[in-house]
Amino acid sequence: MCAMRGRRENWKDYYLVVLDLCVKKGLAILFSTVAAPFCIPISSAPGFHFFWIGEFVKEVSTMVCSALRRVAHVRVYLVRKASGVSRGHQHQALGSRPAASEFAARGAPGSVVELLGKPYPQDDYSNLSQKVLSRVGRNLHNQQHHPLWLIKERVKEHFYKQYVGRFGTPLFSVYDDLSPVVTTWQNFDSLLIPAGHPSRKKGDNYYLNRTHMLRAHTSAHQWDLLHAGLDAFLVVGDVYRRDQIDSQHYPVFHQLEAVRLFSKHELFAGIKNGESLQLFEQSSRSAHKQETHTMEAMKLVEFDLKQTLTRLVTHLFGDGLDIRWVDCYFPFTHPSFEMEINFHGEWLEVLGCGVMEQQLVNSAGAQDRVGWAFGLGLERLAMILYDIPDIRLFWSEDERFLKQFLVSDINQKVKFQDTQDQPLLPHHLPPHGADPVPERGQAHTPGCAGGRRAAAGRGGQVLIATSPGPWPSRSSRIC
Repeated sequence: MCAMRGRRENWKDYYLVVLDLCVKKGLAILFSTVAAPFCIPISSAPGFHFFWIGEFVKEVSTMVCSALRRVAHVRVYLVRKASGVSRGHQHQALGSRPAASEFAARGAPGSVVELLGKPYPQDDYSNLSQKVLSRVGRNLHNQQHHPLWLIKERVKEHFYKQYVGRFGTPLFSVYDDLSPVVTTWQNFDSLLIPAGHPSRKKGDNYYLNRTHMLRAHTSAHQWDLLHAGLDAFLVVGDVYRRDQIDSQHYPVFHQLEAVRLFSKHELFAGIKNGESLQLFEQSSRSAHKQETHTMEAMKLVEFDLKQTLTRLVTHLFGDGLDIRWVDCYFPFTHPSFEMEINFHGEWLEVLGCGVMEQQLVNSAGAQDRVGWAFGLGLERLAMILYDIPDIRLFWSEDERFLKQFLVSDINQKVKFQDTQDQPLLPHHLPPHGADPVPERGQAHTPGCAGGRRAAAGRGGQVLIATSPGPWPSRSSRIC
């Protein structure tokens, strides 16, 4: 449901969020029978159909029309942002994913590859292979009863139940079907990642051309959603980073991103003398806060972030979990942290998070708000929770793997068990080996998008401050 900026907890906004939920679910709505129902065409937005709405009274009818226009406006805005030109950068349109056979393999400069129904001219940056392109559109996180789907649904259920508005409506929107094709502006510039930064390297990313790429992180959608007026949302999707293939690394994996913004009233509500406190000031940047944030605002945002994440991992792993926070660096948050949990006697990094850089928030049009963001890897959590020993198993279509996750309750405990007579691990898996798109004819081992080598399941301190890059949310340990 849309958590619209400037949202007020009143009955009119209650109808708005109900309508937004119904739109997402594709339901037909019948509001009362006081007057004859009338039809409102809003088919210009994707996935929208005609909705029959009967008016309670004239005022309610007017409110419903206004609410539908607001919902349609946000949806149409996002689609236009994805297909047109805004602020000097192009966005790929949302749409259905074609079969792998429709993709062209890596082409020479001057050729064109069609992806998601749109042509992209190839140039010296184009480095996508048929193998990688065949993964686009698989959307494992949306395949019912897939282990990645189970993790996504558990996180979504938690946020829906824990964070609700005055009328019991969910505070967080969920976007799990946004196109993986983004512009380099979305993937890097919108997140304050400077030109020439190591995370932009051709050797670490999959480029359609110099201006378009397969997203390296779900953070690529942050700016657009904030600019559309949302202030609390989850984004889930497949992300692409070049890497060697082995049991812990794969060039395609899945992330879940969350963002929450606060107004002055929301942040200081319930705080003694909160009306006298301020969000912003002009001071100097320190290790503990940004130059534009007051210490009171930063501490409250940080507290809410850590409390939110502690509740989430407790929901996923159970009570009594030891948690620690490691200071780190990301270009789009400050201060920034990595969350580690002690699971079966081993400290494991599970996600990155931080207070959002105000420059990013301001550029998206939310100058009166502050907020936090975090990102986590679905494979990472699924491998830990379900005892899945090899990341390549997530791509298996073998029923012996998939049927183990056919559960009636998404919170049911599941432990993967390989078969003894015909084990899954040696079969039905992509091979070990180098990235299928070697650079200059050489096998490439890029590691993380920030130039850091990834190795799963290791302990020790996270050394991330010297090499900034996107969230470390692949199914691996950053070392």
